[in-house]
Amino acid sequence: MPVSIPVFDGHNDLLLRLQSAPDKRRALFLQRGTEGHLDLPRMREGGFAGGLFAIFVPSPRDPETPDLFSLMAQPPYDVPLPAPLELGPSQATALAQAGTMLWMERASAGGFALCRSAAECRAAMERGAIAGVMHMEGAEAIGPDLDALHVFHALGLRSLGPVWSRPTAFGHGVPLRFPGTPDIGPGLTEAGKALVRECNALGILIDLSHLNEAGFNDVARLSDAPLVATHSNAHALCPSPRNLTDRQLDQIAESGGMVGLNFATFFLRQDGLAARDCGIEPMLRHLDHLISRLGEDHVGFGSDFDGCVVPDAIGDVAGLPTLIDSLRAHGLDTDLLKKLAHRNWFALLERTIGS
Repeated sequence: MPVSIPVFDGHNDLLLRLQSAPDKRRALFLQRGTEGHLDLPRMREGGFAGGLFAIFVPSPRDPETPDLFSLMAQPPYDVPLPAPLELGPSQATALAQAGTMLWMERASAGGFALCRSAAECRAAMERGAIAGVMHMEGAEAIGPDLDALHVFHALGLRSLGPVWSRPTAFGHGVPLRFPGTPDIGPGLTEAGKALVRECNALGILIDLSHLNEAGFNDVARLSDAPLVATHSNAHALCPSPRNLTDRQLDQIAESGGMVGLNFATFFLRQDGLAARDCGIEPMLRHLDHLISRLGEDHVGFGSDFDGCVVPDAIGDVAGLPTLIDSLRAHGLDTDLLKKLAHRNWFALLERTIGS
């Protein structure tokens, strides 16, 4: 019988889903459900050992405007970028989601642990708790003076992406466009460069997943930490601006960094469709490409659960064993499967947020 392999995942959006339904969050988190991709019972069922849990401030939505996935359903597409967000409301939303993560630890009675180091992640996994690392996707809640960065760090923040797709005080994201290139727009602002230096000083992982190419280049030049894209795929196989070019992958490899495979179908499929009926094969192609450019010690999973459309063959977090079995059938041995599933992430966290 195949060995069960626990999975540590580079990105999910569960916090936003729980915050969006505060009256139902206990049921949504603690009970096995059919909504979204993640809850505690399905995490255990799928062998989900932990991951980076994203704080994300959504843009205000016009009810007359189709949802994002509908706009991305028929390539080619070019979705207008949302306007920048104000600091005050963004901080309030981000603090509420940080509070949700702290609530998850208490409400789960030992089933979930907010972790601040690689050692705490390993210890949580060993005792059967889900290891959660606090991440921030888009730094709208951090002012240019960076004071709030220290507050969130004290709360447990250990990973931060300076931008989502919309611009921030720190830099510019890639557009939601297909086909397209990440080579669009200027690089980091002076505040963004200061943010990189302060994250290095605090031991906060800098996530490159949504940065445009100029911003990526600035981080690569400024940062003394490994380069990391927590949830991105290969541009050579799917020409979305959200995916990484071979040159970027090579830079990440040279830094000793890491890329987490994004499960979103529109970043996997060659045609850029959001359709779920693509099977496992696109995931295998992207993993093969990432491993060929980065090496087997620098690739993992970055599902984007609760923030994307995933292949029907996976469905939700309970479908992770299907991915592991498919990779085994694809020819990957148990040692490499363990690297992809969790060992590479733990080693990366030791090199960035500390052991």
